Amino acid sequence: MKIGIVGCGGRMGRMLVNAVLDAEGCALAGGTERPGGDAVGRDIGELLGRGALGVQVVDDARTLFDVADAVIDFTAPAATVQHAAFAAETGTVLIVGTTGLSKEDEAALRAAGDRIPVVYAPNFSVGVNLLMALTERAAAILGDDYDIEIVEMHHRHKVDAPSGTALGLGRAAAAGRQVALDHVWCKARDGHTGARPKGEIGFATLRGGDVVGDHTVMYATEGERVELTHKASSRAVFAKGAVRAALWAKGRPAGLYSMRDVLGL
Repeated sequence: MKIGIVGCGGRMGRMLVNAVLDAEGCALAGGTERPGGDAVGRDIGELLGRGALGVQVVDDARTLFDVADAVIDFTAPAATVQHAAFAAETGTVLIVGTTGLSKEDEAALRAAGDRIPVVYAPNFSVGVNLLMALTERAAAILGDDYDIEIVEMHHRHKVDAPSGTALGLGRAAAAGRQVALDHVWCKARDGHTGARPKGEIGFATLRGGDVVGDHTVMYATEGERVELTHKASSRAVFAKGAVRAALWAKGRPAGLYSMRDVLGL
């Protein structure tokens, strides 16, 4: 399977390229960077310190979709929307790990999913997706006598909050309770907030250092607290999961899929 990486020169992009090169049954179709970027024109293998591969970084994403069977996108919302249109035009499988997408951005992915397989997940770690399944199950079993709080911490450079993974965990908890997350969430507290409403799903966001990603879902009630936690120590787990999703999506019917579909959870 020929897999292309948009944004291949960044930290996550490089890990995605390495994951493709190391995966059985995969070949690197190419990679892109923004026009004017330092990586444009360089051999991708040399960029990664793996020796020349004969594949150069280009600045025209549309050409990558022409030659790739699948493209993995961990870039930015505006770019992802454009890439979804390219994927739909060319019939290319699209794997999206971009966070901070608006409802309108997600609608663009659903529209692309009418024509091609799209796998969209806030987190491609196998462990995190298991955590999401457990979060939904625990919320259904424990009910709203247990207050749910989701605590996440990431490195100081992360620009969106709460993290996409934290929001995914919130959606899983809300699904377990059969409610809509945006009807019950509390993303921040400050000042005299009053007592915590029953059924609220709260979020706490921490930023600092080089933390790759820590997420904890707490279920607290009188007399006890249950905690489910996942800690990522390397972004490589996200890259491996994304390549796994691309291989899974090959030959699938058009549709918008999640990592839980990929894992059969």
